[in-house]
Amino acid sequence: MFRARRTGVTAVAVLALAGAAPIPASAQQPPGNRPFTAAADNGGGLPPGWRITGKGAARELVWRSDTPVPMGDARVGFYTGHRLLGRPQPGRDGRTFHLGLEGMRTADLKGLQVRASGRRLDAPGTRPQPHDRVSVPKQPSAQAPAGSVDPGKPGSYRTVTGEYNLNPVRLPGLSVPVEMRAVVVAPKGATGRRPFALFLHGRHSTCYKPHGDVTGDWPCPTGTKPIPSHRGYLQDQRLLASQGYVTVSISANGINSQDWAAEDGGAQARSSLVRLHLSRWADWAAHPASAPDVVRKAPKADLSRVLLVGHSRGGEGVNRAAMDSVHPPPADQDGARGPARWHIGGTVLIGPTIFGQNPVADVPSVTILPGCDGDVSDLQGEVYIDGTRGVSRGTALHSAVYVVGANHNFFNTEWTPGKAQAPADDDFGDDPDHRDPVCSPGTGTRLTADRQHRAGATYIAAAARLFLAGDDRVRPLLDGSGSRAPSADPARVLTHAVGARRTGGFLPDGPVSVTGGGRLCSAVDPHPSAACLASGTVGASPHFAEWETDRETGRRAVALRWSAAGSAVRVRPAEPVSLDGAKDLALRVIVPPNTSGTRMEVSIADASGRRAKLGRVRADGLPGTVRTASYWARELRVPLTAARRAGLDLRHVATLELTPRTRSGRAWLMDAWGWRPGTPAVRTAALPRVDIGRLAVKEGDSGVRTYRVPVRVSGHGSGQVRLYVLDPVTGKAKDRLVTVRPGGHDIEVPVQVKGNTRYNWDVRHDVLVKAVHTSVIGSYRGGVTAENDDPKPKVTVTPLADRVTEGKPLKWRVDLSAAADMDVESLFVVRPVTGGPELSTKDVDPQWLQEHSGESPDPERPLSKLEYLYLRVSVPAGRRSAEVSVPTVKDQVRERAEAVRFQLADDTEEPRDGGPVLTGTVLDAS
Repeated sequence: MFRARRTGVTAVAVLALAGAAPIPASAQQPPGNRPFTAAADNGGGLPPGWRITGKGAARELVWRSDTPVPMGDARVGFYTGHRLLGRPQPGRDGRTFHLGLEGMRTADLKGLQVRASGRRLDAPGTRPQPHDRVSVPKQPSAQAPAGSVDPGKPGSYRTVTGEYNLNPVRLPGLSVPVEMRAVVVAPKGATGRRPFALFLHGRHSTCYKPHGDVTGDWPCPTGTKPIPSHRGYLQDQRLLASQGYVTVSISANGINSQDWAAEDGGAQARSSLVRLHLSRWADWAAHPASAPDVVRKAPKADLSRVLLVGHSRGGEGVNRAAMDSVHPPPADQDGARGPARWHIGGTVLIGPTIFGQNPVADVPSVTILPGCDGDVSDLQGEVYIDGTRGVSRGTALHSAVYVVGANHNFFNTEWTPGKAQAPADDDFGDDPDHRDPVCSPGTGTRLTADRQHRAGATYIAAAARLFLAGDDRVRPLLDGSGSRAPSADPARVLTHAVGARRTGGFLPDGPVSVTGGGRLCSAVDPHPSAACLASGTVGASPHFAEWETDRETGRRAVALRWSAAGSAVRVRPAEPVSLDGAKDLALRVIVPPNTSGTRMEVSIADASGRRAKLGRVRADGLPGTVRTASYWARELRVPLTAARRAGLDLRHVATLELTPRTRSGRAWLMDAWGWRPGTPAVRTAALPRVDIGRLAVKEGDSGVRTYRVPVRVSGHGSGQVRLYVLDPVTGKAKDRLVTVRPGGHDIEVPVQVKGNTRYNWDVRHDVLVKAVHTSVIGSYRGGVTAENDDPKPKVTVTPLADRVTEGKPLKWRVDLSAAADMDVESLFVVRPVTGGPELSTKDVDPQWLQEHSGESPDPERPLSKLEYLYLRVSVPAGRRSAEVSVPTVKDQVRERAEAVRFQLADDTEEPRDGGPVLTGTVLDAS
C-alpha cells in the first residue's frame, strides 16, 4: 500500500532553496538509519530521521527511530539545543513520534535532538567514546554495619491473595475509560484494623500477543491480552502482608495508553485513580457486605495509616495523590471528587519521574534511585528530597535510597525477562561491543533481578515500618546514618536525607556568599561558567536533573576545586543559622564517581567570630560511567562537641568552612544541617495550592486583544512561588517570585494576541510555576494558545525550465495566493508519466539521488518506482514564491526525450486529486 509504505519507514527527497545550513555534528545520522527528510526554511535541512507533515493546525514535526523505542516512563521530548520544543505523540509502530508545530517556524528547527531523561535517542551519544573511559574500582567499599532491626524479614502471618475488577471509570482529559482492577494480598488471621499499602505501577506497554509483539493500545484489541503490570509487586506485597499490612496493587493500563497527551504526563489522572480505589476501600470499610470477595477475606484496612508506593510515573502519581488528599485539586481536573477519608502516612517512590518538580513537603517519603536506571536515567526523583527544603515546616523525613547496580524495570517482575507473562527487557540494555563496566549484566556491580527485587522489598518494608508503625529503630536505615538492612544483601545501598530533626541549614539555594576556593554553581543554566557540571562531563547528577526551562533561579550548590590541600572554602548565609540542640553537623557532599579518599576538614564560626574545628570527613564516589547519574551526594556527619567546648553560640552560626586535606580534587556541597536522632510527628500545614490552566483563543482578523493565563489559587494561607514565563519564539524563560493567597489576584500573566488575516502557526505562550515557600503546586504548566483562524494560501506552479537538455536542471516556481506569516511548505509526490519514456535513476545527479531518497542509481529504474521520493519546497514567511529544481546529468547514451511528473500531496502524503502538477522533459544532448 502506498501510504503504509510511506509511514512505515520514510526517506524523503527534498528540494530546498539555496543557502542550506549544515547539519550539526551532534545530530548526524546514526549508523543504519536511512534518510527520512531534509527540508527547512531558506533551504536549511532537517537532520536525517526528521520530516514535517500536514498543514495548518495539523502541521507536525516527525521523527522516526531506526529501532523501536520501548514504551517507558521517561518523557520523550523534542529539543533545539537547551530549548524544549514539546512532548511528541508516540506512534503505534513504537518508532515514530509526532509533535504539533504550534508557533514554530521551520527556520527555528536547528540542532534538533530527541531526549528522554537527559539522554539522546537520535544519536549514538550513549556509546562510550575513548575519552569517556573511566576506571571503575574493582573492589567496592565495605558494606555498612547492620541496623538494629531488619525490616526485610518475613513476619508471622500467612497471606491470602485475590483480585477485584470493577466497572471502568472516566477521568478528566482521557477519552477512553480506565480500568478499576487490582490484586490484593492481606495477612490471614490478623485481628483489628491493619495498616494499608497501595502500589501503583509505572508507564509500560499495555497489551501483548502471546509469543508476539507488545502495544500501547487500550482497550486491548482482539487477539491480544492486557499486560498485568499490577501483579509485578506480589513479592513486596507478600512481605508486607506477612508483617500485618493489607496491600493492594492497582492497574493503570488505561492511563498509560493515553497520558502522552496530558501536560503533566498523566500525574493528575493517576492521582484520581489512586484516590478512587481508596474511596472504594473506605466504602467497603463502612459496608463490608458490598466488598469483593478478597476484600471480605482480608482484615479491615486502617485508612488512617496509608502508605502509597509508586514505581516510575506511578511514583509521581502517588506523590500527586498524597498532595490531592490534603490540598484538593480543582473539581474539573479531578476524577475522584469528595473529601479524603484516609490519611497518607508516607510514600515510597521507586525510580520516579517528577516532571512538575512539585514534591509534597509535609508527607514523609522514601525515594529509591536505581544506579543503573536505563529509563528515568537522570534519576530526577532526587528532587523529591532536594525540592522539599524550605518549602514547609521541614519535619517530614525525605530519604533517598541509592541502590548500586539496580536497573529500572526489575523492581516489577512483570517487566523482568524470564518472570513476566509478556515480553520484557532489561531497560539498561547491553551492547557486546561496548559493555558498561558498572551496569552491564555480569559485572561485579550489576545486580541480578532477584537480588534487586529483594532489596526493593526490604526498603519498602522499612518505610512502612517507620511511617505507619512509628518504629524509630528503622530510621537509621533511611536517613543517612549509614546502617544497612541485611535482607537487602548483597546489594550495596546508600542513603541520605533531609527533614525530620534537622535544623538550621546552610542552603546554597538561598542568599549566601562563598569565598576561598569555591563558587556557587547552578543546577540548570546554559552558560558553562555557571553550571555545576561542565558540558562533556562523564556521567550526570540526579541533583542537577534538568527541568522544562533553559535556566532556573535558586537550584544551586557550592562547587569546590583544588590542586593543593589547605585552601579553605567559606560559606556564609545572609543570616546566621541555628544549630542549637543538634548532635552533629550533617553535610551532603558530592565527589566524582570512582574516586576514593576525598578528605575535608569541617569548621564553623559563630556571629561573634569564635571558630571551632569540628573534625574531618571522608567521601568516596559511587561507581559510575558515561551512562549513569552517579554524581550523588553522600551524607557525612561530624559531632558538634568541639563547638560546644569552644563556647560557640550555636544559635547564631555565621560561617561554614570546608578545607580540603587531599592534594587535589573536586566536590560539591549540596547543604549542611544540624542533625539529631528521632522521627518527629508530622503535621500538615495549611498551604495555598496553585494550578495553572490553559486558555485557547482565536487570533481574530484585526486589533489587539489581551488575555490572561488562567491561574487558580485554593487552600489556605499565603506562600511564595516562582513563576517562569517562556518566550513563545525563543523558549527562554523569565522568572519572578510571587506571593500567593487564595482569593487574591496574585499571578497576573497578560498575553497580547494581535489579529490579522495572514496564515500562521498557532502560538503558545507557556507559563510554569514551582513552589518556593509555604505553598504547593498542582498543575505546574499552562498558558494561552492563540489559534490561527486564517486559511492556508492556495498553491500554483509555474514552469521556469521544464524542457531542458540533459545536464541542465529542471526548474519550477511554486507560488502562493497570498503571503503568510510562517513558512509554507508543499510536498510533491513523484508519479508515473503517461505516455513515453520516464526519467530514470541514471538521469539525475547521483549525489542528489542518494541524499534525498537513500537510493543509488543502480539498478536503473524509473523515478516513480522509488519507494520514497518527494519534492518539498518551502516558501519563507512574507514571500509569495520559491523555486525548486531537479539536477540532471549528461550521458553518452542516445535516447528519446524522457519525462518526470510530481503531484501536490495532501496531509497524508498521498497525491491530491486535481492538485497542481510539476512536469518536465529532458532532451538527449547527443
